[in-house]
Formats: sequence, structure tokens, C-alpha cells
Amino acid sequence: MTEATTSFVYVTYIAATPQRVFEAIARPEIAGRYWGHENVSDWAPGSRWDHVAVSDRSVKISGHVVENTPPKRLVITWASPASFPDPKKHSRVTFDITPYDDGMVRLTVTHDELEAGGAMAAGVSKGWPCVLSSLKSFLETGRPLNVFAKPIDGAAAAA
Repeated sequence: MTEATTSFVYVTYIAATPQRVFEAIARPEIAGRYWGHENVSDWAPGSRWDHVAVSDRSVKISGHVVENTPPKRLVITWASPASFPDPKKHSRVTFDITPYDDGMVRLTVTHDELEAGGAMAAGVSKGWPCVLSSLKSFLETGRPLNVFAKPIDGAAAAA
């Protein structure tokens, strides 16, 4: 019997070129500015990648590069450091970047093969909207959002 899985899809439109969006995801020095984590790899298919916290240089997520087609598509596996040795515990993230008229792109992030009801599914459903909003803000204004911000007082109960 196969375990139930779920997926998370987030779409946003960004006033930037496909190259700038792709580089913001794949270049550690850029990702660290809006995500608080650097994505570190040589990005060759089959290579390992690590999601490294800027604050303390600890590895928070690891995986392998499945596909890399700059600046259109990046597919990676995604696992906690404890789950990394077991490929059956990896989920998958696909970044699809589609150019549009007027210098904008549609970024679609699909995080699938997540264990239904698991902690990772719960975490990414809250994390991706904030991270991708910060990416959009950073590329359009030069100012990222604080992805570690917490709700103010009574706002936590409404969220």
C-alpha cells in the first residue's frame, strides 16, 4: 500500500526577466537576501543541493537536482537533514518560469510528493507564500520581506 501524498501549488507574477527570477532561486548570495537561506549546489542534474541558514550556516533542507533548464525550469527533491538518506522520504519542488509581455514572468512553484498530513506539508503550505512574496518584493523593489516575522497580537488567532 502506498502512503497518501499531497501537493502545494503557488503561482505569482513578477516584474522581472526569467533570468533574474531563476538566478534569485539558484544563486546563494541572492536567495539569502530574501529567503534567509542560501540554496547551494552546482545545479547539475544528480547533484546534491543544500538549503543553508544565513544566520548560523546550518543545513535546514537537502535534496538532489532532478532537472535544470535555465531560465525556465528547476526541479529538486526536498528533505529534512534527518530524512535525506532515505529517497522515499523526499518530496519534490518544481519551479516553472514562464515569460510574459511587458517584462514580467509567471512563477509556478509546485511542491508535490508530500506526505499527506505530515509536518513538511504543513510547513511548506505556510512557508512558500511568504518566501515567494518576499522574492517578488525583492525583485520588484529591492526590498525583501522579513520571512521570519510573526503575527502581531490578536492577528495570530485569525491566521
